[in-house]
This record gives sequence, C-alpha cells and structure tokens, in this order.
Amino acid sequence: MPTTTKKRQRRCIGCGATQEKGALHRVVRTKEDGVQFDPSGRVAGRGAYVCSAACFAQARKSRKLERALRCSVTEDDYERVAREVALAEAPGKNEE
Repeated sequence: MPTTTKKRQRRCIGCGATQEKGALHRVVRTKEDGVQFDPSGRVAGRGAYVCSAACFAQARKSRKLERALRCSVTEDDYERVAREVALAEAPGKNEE
C-alpha cells in the first residue's frame, strides 16, 4: 500500500493564512544580493512568504518582513520586491 506524504504548509506573514508552498510568493534574504523576490522558491537564504501584493503591503507597513528576514529592508528593496510580486500575480501583463 503506497504511503502519501503530507506537504509542508507555510504561513503568510501579512495575513497569517496557511497554504502550501506553491500557492505563496517567497521573499528571501541572501548574503550576496540582499532582499529579493524568489519566484522559484529555491534560492538559498532566509525566506518569508506572502500570499498577495496586499499582504506584502501589510507586512511592509507593520515591518513584519524585516522581523521575518531578521534584517533591515531599504525602501528600494520594498519597491522592487512589491513590483515583482505584483507581476507574479498578473503574469499576462507587461511592466508598462
């Protein structure tokens, strides 16, 4: 009889919803590049998950992203990651 493995759940830092890893967007802190959006979910580094651009904005406002990544996040990093999360949500749209 084959056994089924349970998929690990991740929690959105904005709203606290628990979902599978593939349903969330990952933001990662790396040694080389600092804070960046991780569309593959496989970049090495400390990660935090958000389920939408609205949750990212909420995490930004309450500074939950900085606590989750254990580093200070610059305004440029916030803006760049917010754009990338918004693009990941709407893959059919262009940047401009």
